[in-house]
Amino acid sequence: MEQAIYTLCALTALAAAILLLRGYWRTQSRMLLWSGLCFAGLTATNVLLVLDKVVFTAVDLSPWRLLIGLISVLLLVVGLIVETE
Repeated sequence: MEQAIYTLCALTALAAAILLLRGYWRTQSRMLLWSGLCFAGLTATNVLLVLDKVVFTAVDLSPWRLLIGLISVLLLVVGLIVETE
């Protein structure tokens, strides 16, 4: 059951990233770009979660997941700061 939940979370983040980046390509709104990049990173984090918990059970991928998640959220924070100036 947890495999399905992890996979659905990854697919949801991927769908959000695709929609945000597609919106960016249509409108050229930079905030959509920053948000899309954030969700692309969150997709990678969720994919690593699936790999960590389901595929590679002997290997701990949590430091990589945390690093990618931190970079993703920092991208969004930088975008918020840059776009408000």
